[in-house]
Amino acid sequence: MRRCLFLLALTTAFVAARAQTYPPKDQPELEFALQLKVTLGETYTVGDTQHGRRIVIPITGGTFEGPLLKGTILNGGADYQLASADGSRTELEAIYSIRTDDGVYIHVRNRGIVYNGKDAQGNPSFYFKAAPQFEAPVNSRYAWLNNALFVCQPEWTQSFKGIVLNVWKVK
Repeated sequence: MRRCLFLLALTTAFVAARAQTYPPKDQPELEFALQLKVTLGETYTVGDTQHGRRIVIPITGGTFEGPLLKGTILNGGADYQLASADGSRTELEAIYSIRTDDGVYIHVRNRGIVYNGKDAQGNPSFYFKAAPQFEAPVNSRYAWLNNALFVCQPEWTQSFKGIVLNVWKVK
């Protein structure tokens, strides 16, 4: 019984101490990792499915570059999107591969959300963020990609026919 009371008191003290530091002092930091310039093929739709409107955008190539890697995006992947009935929200999952300039192949799976609606004050709002995951050979100089979380968002540019994605590593 004494042990239970001690643990309860210790837990209560810990919770009280944590409550005093809200919001947390330690916030994740972002470090720029790379920019992807993805070329796209002709979009097509499967149509309305039981999960929503299925849209497929072929990935036909492109390039990428960052402080620690550079190379090309391989033809053959696609961005598989699922749009809500009203079209305000789209879930995306892009699956493709990249090849570094020194010949290393890396698999990419990028999941995200595009939302075109209203914010808490009722103003028009546009949100587009995704979280790419990389699968690099564990015995390569790119193995660090396997052991971190990443976030990305698009950069809109008139000069490039495709989509430009800026990717940050969460530190």
